[in-house]
Amino acid sequence: MNGNTYKQEEEINGKHPLTEGGPTISMNELPHHRPLTPLRRIRGIVCLFIILSTAFLLLVYCAPATALFLRLFSIRYSRNATSFFFGTWLSLWPCLFEKINKTKVIFSGQTVPKKERVLLFANHRTEVDWMYMWNLAMRKGRLGQLKYILKSSLMKLPVFGWAFHIMEFVPVERKWEIDEEIMRNHLQRFKDRRDPLWLALFPEGTDYTEQKCIKSQEYAVENGLPILKYVLLPKTRGFSFCVEELRSSLDAVYDVTIAYKHHLPVFLDNVFGTDPAEVHMHIERIQLDEIPSSEAESADWVIERFRLKDELLANFMSTGHFPNEGTEGDLPTLICLLKLFFVIGITGVIIYLTFFCSIFFKIYVGLSCVFLSFVTYYGIQMPQLLGHSADLHKKKSS
Repeated sequence: MNGNTYKQEEEINGKHPLTEGGPTISMNELPHHRPLTPLRRIRGIVCLFIILSTAFLLLVYCAPATALFLRLFSIRYSRNATSFFFGTWLSLWPCLFEKINKTKVIFSGQTVPKKERVLLFANHRTEVDWMYMWNLAMRKGRLGQLKYILKSSLMKLPVFGWAFHIMEFVPVERKWEIDEEIMRNHLQRFKDRRDPLWLALFPEGTDYTEQKCIKSQEYAVENGLPILKYVLLPKTRGFSFCVEELRSSLDAVYDVTIAYKHHLPVFLDNVFGTDPAEVHMHIERIQLDEIPSSEAESADWVIERFRLKDELLANFMSTGHFPNEGTEGDLPTLICLLKLFFVIGITGVIIYLTFFCSIFFKIYVGLSCVFLSFVTYYGIQMPQLLGHSADLHKKKSS
């Protein structure tokens, strides 16, 4: 079952007309759960403006301090400060989804302990799956430590790209001869067990569509692989590489399966609150010793996990739920409000300093934008230059 190379994997993601054996359910043909009323449109625009403007101002003021100055003295303290500020900002998204848009997020399967270092892998139903991983991370106090392996083009997004870089997301080109070295360099930075880590990836490499599914099925038939209906054949090499590089520093791997009722949302559906009605996330804990160490056996293991995911999603389509629901509660409203007021309060202070105080702050904003653009474009993470020997001593003693 091995042989799922990058070249072969790219063929899976091509386009092909619908043929026999493709999916019979097209959820995006269903009407939206809630109509796009003028009130929802205005509310969504206001929420998006608040989230983006606070992101920009927090980045230009806090990122140079946490990712440049503090990192010169201690990478660990730099990460802690970065995760505090930007994890607090990220919490605005789960609060938008669950408290304002009234999207119900239902967890099932097994629970994730709060203090573990973990690798999470999930299916990729639509373009916003990764945003709902924030809902799980927020419940576990790991929102600021959640990092994604994502395609490098997303690093070019305005504002978001800066945030992705500062939070140390791993950009890939989806060409293994390039990505191997990129991933090795990034994963080397994540091996310190003192640093909390939630590393998430989507082995399918792209979001699900009917055309991609048909191409995936044709490839499966030609190569004797399982014919999957609700997921694509996974790209196995990146996952196997992550497991082997981090095996000694991880506590567990978690298999996350995501499904939606009753419409697959896109980004603007999330913003305006028209969909989804419900997000279901099924979680299964996997011990590291259950995952084979050889690349060939690991590839077969990943493909088998996606075959099981396909069965789980088929059952969800017929029953409307995953087994063992209710493993996580709702987000506390008070916590959401406190985080919202904290972010808005800091942003208010920043706006006052920028527009009504010394010209120094305007110069600082300009230089910060240059710094963020430069380090993001060239993929630069500042090294620790001072206090290195003290950190090494602590590491040995621990």
